[in-house]
Amino acid sequence: MQASDSRVNAVGEFFELDAGPDLIDSPRYNEDIAPTKIAERTWNRWNIASLWVGMAICVPTYTLGGVLTAYFGLSVTEALWTIFIANLVVLIPLTLNAYPGTRYGIPCPVVLRASFGIVGSNVPALIRAIVACGWFGVQTLFGGIAIHLLLSALFDGWAALGGTGEVLGFFIFWVANVTVVIRGSESIKHLETLAAPLLLAVAIGLIVWALPKVSLSEVLATPATRPAGAPVAGYFMAALTAMVGFWATLSLNIPDFSRFAESQKSQIAGQIIGLPLTMFLFSGLGVLLTSASLELVGETIADPINLIGRIDSPVWVVLAMLMIVLATISTNTAANVVSPTNSFQNIAPKYINETKGVLVTGLIGIALMSWELAKKLGWFASDVSVESLYSNWLLGYSSLLGPIAGIMIVDYFLVKKQHYELADLYISGRTYPDWHVPGLVAFLAPVALTVIALVTGSISWFYDYGWFTGSILGGLIYWFMCRGK
Repeated sequence: MQASDSRVNAVGEFFELDAGPDLIDSPRYNEDIAPTKIAERTWNRWNIASLWVGMAICVPTYTLGGVLTAYFGLSVTEALWTIFIANLVVLIPLTLNAYPGTRYGIPCPVVLRASFGIVGSNVPALIRAIVACGWFGVQTLFGGIAIHLLLSALFDGWAALGGTGEVLGFFIFWVANVTVVIRGSESIKHLETLAAPLLLAVAIGLIVWALPKVSLSEVLATPATRPAGAPVAGYFMAALTAMVGFWATLSLNIPDFSRFAESQKSQIAGQIIGLPLTMFLFSGLGVLLTSASLELVGETIADPINLIGRIDSPVWVVLAMLMIVLATISTNTAANVVSPTNSFQNIAPKYINETKGVLVTGLIGIALMSWELAKKLGWFASDVSVESLYSNWLLGYSSLLGPIAGIMIVDYFLVKKQHYELADLYISGRTYPDWHVPGLVAFLAPVALTVIALVTGSISWFYDYGWFTGSILGGLIYWFMCRGK
């Protein structure tokens, strides 16, 4: 390594970077994607657990049970067990990929520079960013509906706006999300810490409201919708893959948050405490309330926002909608804005800072939802629904991210032996090349097989189990190509 004006200091289990002129002048460096200082690493296990509670309690989680029973042929009990097991499985890449973020204080795109190259890291980072922008648009749409129902309960004139009110709610919610992220990591931490207990309280309140109207044992005994006598294994594995894909995105960019953790024990414990049980319970609540909705409001409604909006009490509607708005903001800011913000900065750090990255994310989110906003304004009619986008494209697209997760884990733990030349991650041509061929090949090969399986119908199992097959194959190819280097 060439002489450097920058210094890397080992402090306990952490490494801290003192940037010199060589880094400050580098086109691959800015203050927002620079390693966090030790003093900035303040998130304890409860902050990280709160982060996961805030992300997991959201409209898509609520509908997971219905998705698994309707689209994957599982019974209600099988669906809930699948959700729980999937979130135990996804803890493995989440905790492992969080390690370099905690140790070195670096965000996801900088971690990717070690395995894909300084410039090549933009390929996986931008693929991840587009998924996040899609989810950002969907969640903002849900948040806008909640704001519309909230204001409709307070003002009759707003209720008369109909779809226009939902569009206005979308942009109100958009501004709230963007503001939180621009204010920085501490703002996100405080929001998640505030939101977590309130969201749990709302979930408990909804259970108390619904239980007298439904038999829990009857709901859990709801039979599977698959053909009679069909073996459960294939349906279970397809559903498990889809549910792992639900958080596949976060398994890549978890360093964006673990870079603020106070220790490796904190990030591991926080994720174990916050993720599996929250997902299981809130998905179960969705199944329970959907089953109870016929008795509660006279029709089956799988969307919690519209279900709560039917409550014949303006006070409870206002309180519930406030909590849903808070829940969706806490999910959206952490899960869908932070990652693309860092990814867009990674393209040109000297020209795109955190604020500009947030705005780019927000504008792409608006563009991706423009068709739905135009429908709500009555400009045109379309059969394409947000539900189909959520159930098909986004989850299917997430399966393509498996190879990236496998490559990241193999690179850090087996190839780099948990050691990075920290300063060199920000300067082209020192330790890390601009383009690292093994990383790109290990990513593209499984993706090509997934596309072939999807288009031709041959080796369909490769696509059906896409996250697992992709992550394992990507990791193996990368390891074989990097042996001996």
